[in-house]
Amino acid sequence: MFYTYILRSISQPEQRYTGVTEDLTARLAKHNASEVPHTSKFKPWKIETAIAFSSKEKAYAFEAYLKTHSGRAFSNRHF
Repeated sequence: MFYTYILRSISQPEQRYTGVTEDLTARLAKHNASEVPHTSKFKPWKIETAIAFSSKEKAYAFEAYLKTHSGRAFSNRHF
């Protein structure tokens, strides 16, 4: 399974991060251990939303959509 996920910073709740992974637990640990440069300054993180896909292509396509203007509006409304 591939997961498109949205993280929310615990220390700065207005900060969100969207990504794709096969292992949510390990990926969250990497974000919180400052192993991801883009998210290190806003740690700690929690998983706000995770959606499972059987296809890697669909997971990445949904991530790309969530990073667009309309995708951010969608995620703000629904997640």
